[in-house]
Amino acid sequence: MTAFQPSRRQFLGTVAASTLVGTAGCLSALDRSSDDQKRTLRLTLSRVGGSLREVFVADLSETRSDRDDAAFRTVLDGGSYTAQYRKPFASTPETPVYTERDGTYYRLDSVVVDEVETTHPVLRLSDASDETETQSETDADSTVTSSELPDVDAKAVRVAQMGARARGNVGGAPWGLLQRGGYVYRDDDQRRASALLGSDTPTHVRYRDRRYRIDVSREQFYEPVYRATVEPVAESPEEMEAILRARFVDARFARDDLSAAARDVLETARQGEYGESHPYSDAYRDVLRAMHKRAYLDGNISKDAGVDNSGRQILRYDDVYYDYRLRFVDDGA
Repeated sequence: MTAFQPSRRQFLGTVAASTLVGTAGCLSALDRSSDDQKRTLRLTLSRVGGSLREVFVADLSETRSDRDDAAFRTVLDGGSYTAQYRKPFASTPETPVYTERDGTYYRLDSVVVDEVETTHPVLRLSDASDETETQSETDADSTVTSSELPDVDAKAVRVAQMGARARGNVGGAPWGLLQRGGYVYRDDDQRRASALLGSDTPTHVRYRDRRYRIDVSREQFYEPVYRATVEPVAESPEEMEAILRARFVDARFARDDLSAAARDVLETARQGEYGESHPYSDAYRDVLRAMHKRAYLDGNISKDAGVDNSGRQILRYDDVYYDYRLRFVDDGA
């Protein structure tokens, strides 16, 4: 079989294409470098405290709701505690909840064990600032200010108006608070205290400088039923501290491992904020390496860096814990 031999024209075309690709790559890198030179990467450090236990181990009787304390006591005594809609302890994989009782440390969580079909009132608001207000007594009585409402309704209006303002506009809204575009009255106590859920209710509400039309509908929900779980995880403060270090500390290093210039970077960050634009100094690069932030050094800085900056970030420097934050800021900001 005759081996393939490219013609001179094919060979030159291949070389030219490779050159263009390589040049495009270089130009792309130069463009990224130019963009990065216009931005400052800022590092801030804030001391956490003496131990991680002080931050992450909760005293349920003082720092959490009565329902959390009741759930913990019930399960610890061998009982079963369930709740609808609201998760006991509000524990998540990102923010686990721990507590201590009689020298034993527990992780508090919950599992879904059932589903419930139910109906809840939903308050939605729509902007009525452009509507003409009739000055008759009847129309005047149908408009209230949010400050005149019971606390439960004032909170509902504050949340629902965020949905009204976001509707049709570019931008976000706190969808963790907003549900179905409004505010959901879930508790019986809320419904009993409300002045917006009865038959004789106002048609409009004023919140700050805007007037909103009130719409209340009763809608069907399918909600999970949660069972509280309590799991022992440590029998001593040292064991608990090790668990928290493994869970929350991103990087740890010592003063002696860094150059004097790198230590100055951290000292400046501890006192307020430290920043540089790309390309970074050797000292700043040493600090970023020690923090395992390679994306700021080796990757596509514009796209890769910062993707892991969600949630709480902690490092340990000379046996002291610090919350840290890395963020890009446009020069001049």
